[in-house]
Amino acid sequence: MASPQATLLLQKQLKDLCKHPVDGFSAGLVNENNLFEWSVTIIGPPDTLYDGGFFNAIMSFPQNYPNSPPTVKFTSEVWHPNVYADGKVCISILHPPGDDPSGYELASERWSPVHTVESIVLSIISMLSSPNDESPANVEAAIEWRDRRDDFRKKVSQCVRKSQEML
Repeated sequence: MASPQATLLLQKQLKDLCKHPVDGFSAGLVNENNLFEWSVTIIGPPDTLYDGGFFNAIMSFPQNYPNSPPTVKFTSEVWHPNVYADGKVCISILHPPGDDPSGYELASERWSPVHTVESIVLSIISMLSSPNDESPANVEAAIEWRDRRDDFRKKVSQCVRKSQEML
């Protein structure tokens, strides 16, 4: 069962985003009866390979939010070192709080209850601008990003075109 704190916090964040939209993305509920599943559209950041794209994702919040992070999964095709083949986003702030069992991330880089929908989406926009190929979710994309940048560009361009056709 959802905590009252989670429900109130998500209501407030949704209301704030409706009152004060943030450049680069839009967010709303997938279904108005479920505050724990949001639909997000991220506009490809200017001056990046993703520029001009409109990438849709689902942000699913756990019942104990904000103590645990949401998951974010692109429903649009996204070719990126930090996005799994199924669309799930892999960035530090979406990893459970505390020490990293593999020792790669500092606890301060992982989830913290101070994060909001806005800070999460802005981190994803930043991820699109600056891939982390040191700890990839998509190894093939990371190798292309590092070693075959032209191939990487072509795949991203195809994703951008597909996202525009879906409008």
